[in-house]
This record gives sequence, structure tokens and C-alpha cells, in this order.
Amino acid sequence: VGFAAGGPTDVIARIVGQKLSASLGQQFYVDDKPGAGGNIANAEVAKATPDGYTLAVVSTGFMVNMSLYAKVPYDAVKDFAPITMVAYSPNVIVVNPSVPAKSVKELIALIKANPNKYSFAGPGIGSTPHLSGELFKQKFGLDMVHVPFPGAPQAINSTIAGDTQIAFTALPPALGNIKAGKLRGLALLTVKRSAELPDVPTMQEAGYPGQEADTLTGVLAPAGTPKAIIDLLNREIAKAVAEPDVTAHLLKLGFVPVANKPEEFGARIKSEIAKWGKV
Repeated sequence: VGFAAGGPTDVIARIVGQKLSASLGQQFYVDDKPGAGGNIANAEVAKATPDGYTLAVVSTGFMVNMSLYAKVPYDAVKDFAPITMVAYSPNVIVVNPSVPAKSVKELIALIKANPNKYSFAGPGIGSTPHLSGELFKQKFGLDMVHVPFPGAPQAINSTIAGDTQIAFTALPPALGNIKAGKLRGLALLTVKRSAELPDVPTMQEAGYPGQEADTLTGVLAPAGTPKAIIDLLNREIAKAVAEPDVTAHLLKLGFVPVANKPEEFGARIKSEIAKWGKV
């Protein structure tokens, strides 16, 4: 996992790893190696023996990095064999409760009235929350600075402390803090509301369509991994995600379960590379 413990990618890895350990009788370990937007961990998996024993759990940043960095130590399409997209989570805009804005409209007005005053935290350069923040800046001509952190928990803690007043992050690591009142959720960057946060509108409901962005989480193996192993892992992960306790757990955390086929995840990887390359 190319991000810090406690972030959405790490959480998915632990949920899936625990179930695979039980179903396959082999202990799965989560190895968090944050840095360079996940490139360090992904490069290690790309070079690993293609035997099914070393896997990458990635977020959308895996695809973004192909156009974000001048040099990436792997090819997101050629160096990996997709297994499944496990789930996705909407991104969310949150603010410290001391920020006077109670809506997206008020936040835009506040930042415009106070240039060079506001900053927003994000889980790493090139993550979809970061790019969501940049889109927000571009769309409304806002003067605010991005402050990147190794992962979502650090970005959220900074915003709770008031060091950064605003954060763009995936929903799962922010959800509990929004419910507890430590953060104020202003809008979800998705097409429909979360059942866990019925009072937080979508950007479209707030009057600003075209800002949708989610963070997907998927599992990959090194290229050359035998199809039988890919199919086995795909089947076991899909079975795990379909279990009522896992589905309920994912939904409660703010994820939407998917568990699609390898070829479907492969097609999504290619479309995400093209989409975020333009941004």
C-alpha cells in the first residue's frame, strides 16, 4: 500500500487481507510504504515475482501518476495484471468548525473575500482529492494553497487542529470526524448523497455541477501472473466483498462496494489515465 496507515487504501487492504487470510489459509500482510503518491510501493510490486504473493492495493492516484510525474518507475497498464476494483468512495469538502462558511457558496465567497489566507489539506500530490481541490480553485478563480500530506489521516488531523482550514479528502477517513462535529462537511463530490451523511449535499445539489470525483481502490498483481491465480484472487475478493458483514462495514465507512472483473478494472484504469491526464 503506497499510503499511510488509516487512509482509505490501507483500510480496504486490511479488510480484504483479513478475509483472504481466512479463505485461502495463507496469512496476508499489509505493508504500508507511503511516498511519491504511491510510486514507491507500486514500483516494488511491478518488479516482484509474478506468483500472486506480492500484490498492490492502489487508489486512483495510481492512474493519475502516469501524467503527473515526469518519470514514473512503472507503466500502469503494461507492468500490472488487474485483479479487481474493490470499491470506491466519494471525495468530500470539509472545513474546520471555526470557518464561518456553512455551505459551498459561502466558502467560495469567503475565500474570494480573503485572498492569500486559506489553504486546503489533501492526501498527497496527484491524489483525486488534491485534483478535486485544484479543479475547485480553477472553476471559481480562488486563491488558496494546497498543503499535501502523506495520507488522509494527517490531512484531516491538520484541518481538525486548524493548521489548514479546509480539506479535500476521500469520505471514509473523514466520516467519523464529520459525525462527531470535529469537521463540517460542506459537499460530496458525487452524484448522490451518502446514507451515512444524509445532511451533506452533493456539489450538484449545492448548485455546482461538473465537480464529481471519486477515489477508487483496486488490487493488482505484477504483469505475467498466471491467469489461474488472477481468477482465484478475483473470485475470493468478490466473495469477501459480497459477505454481509463486509458490505455493511464498507458502506458504514463511506465506501461503495464493487468487486468487478479483471477486464472491467483494466478498462477503468485506462479511462482514468485519460481523464486525469487532461486535468
